Amino acid sequence: MNEADFLKSVIDLAHAYKWKVIHFRSALRKDGTYQTPVQGDGVGFPDLILVRERVIFAELKSETGKISEAQVEWITALNVATQEKMSGGNTYIWRPSDWDQIVEILK
Repeated sequence: MNEADFLKSVIDLAHAYKWKVIHFRSALRKDGTYQTPVQGDGVGFPDLILVRERVIFAELKSETGKISEAQVEWITALNVATQEKMSGGNTYIWRPSDWDQIVEILK
């Protein structure tokens, strides 16, 4: 499953369980490259923010997708910042093979 299909599946699942979901999509630039318009330290920020009785940050990857150093930095920072309120943090790296765990977390 590619990342785009996986993203749609996770968003659909989250909506089925009544989560508010946000994803910032990249925009096509005139030079043919893609960039997510963001100000500040947005590079590497997780793909999804899900909100219900708590906030979840999720980075989605295909089975072979690589995590960048910027993504590791964001995931680490978010988990450190939320550990006081959540056991072990609330930021995840999800792959299609994690589907059963994703369902369990979101239900």
